Amino acid sequence: MTFLAGLLDAERARRGTRTGTRSLTCREQAILVLRWFCDSTRMSQLARDNAISTSTGYDYLHEGIDVLAARSPSLHGALLAAKAAGHDYVTIDGTLIETDRCSTPGPTEGVDLWWSGKHHTHGGNIQVIGVPDGWPIWTSDVRPGREHDTTAARTDPELLPALTDAADDLRALGDLGYEGLADTVTVAYKKPKNGGLLLVQQQFNKAHNSLRAVGERANALLKMIFRALRNIGLNPWRIGKIVAAALVILHTEHGRTT
Repeated sequence: MTFLAGLLDAERARRGTRTGTRSLTCREQAILVLRWFCDSTRMSQLARDNAISTSTGYDYLHEGIDVLAARSPSLHGALLAAKAAGHDYVTIDGTLIETDRCSTPGPTEGVDLWWSGKHHTHGGNIQVIGVPDGWPIWTSDVRPGREHDTTAARTDPELLPALTDAADDLRALGDLGYEGLADTVTVAYKKPKNGGLLLVQQQFNKAHNSLRAVGERANALLKMIFRALRNIGLNPWRIGKIVAAALVILHTEHGRTT
């Protein structure tokens, strides 16, 4: 809370906000933001508890999200830190952050932009990079839920170039959802339709999956700690910043980035 209150105080100073013109102090605003993230407290409740209007509550929330997300690490920096920490590989895994916003026309007639056919719900696709023990070190911007992990990874301007540059020292392990990116992301061998895998391929898959599966903890950790990430009722295009803000809170609370 102290960390976030400090960021909010600096933001007010940057904006030239005069003393006494805000309904809440930086500390009270920080508490509002953290209650929303950690407990997914409804804004109507947060507004009543702080004797402010709902619209003002949302203004305070979005301001908190923005100042936190601005502190999120770049992927290049996160990979350099992972290498410096002695890691040999990182994991990449996509997660769907559900949203109750819908009815946004997609590029294909009759298909909603945010509808995930895989998960059968609306949401945004977030790519998460983690270190071997499943600690998340970077999260991407949001892509519509209709996009698969491969498409989402290709669309991110930072992701694949950074992983390619780091490949000599830091391999990226992913599941078969990244099969189309095998030149950048190491995936398991896919069983042929009319045959089986060679013994050496089976052994590789066993070793690969035992390492990669731990990386799924990164996604679970974010959703377990921050209840707001289980279903977001805000503009779905804000999901990327919301997850990035949650990552900064996680890193700060535990004093750990890699």
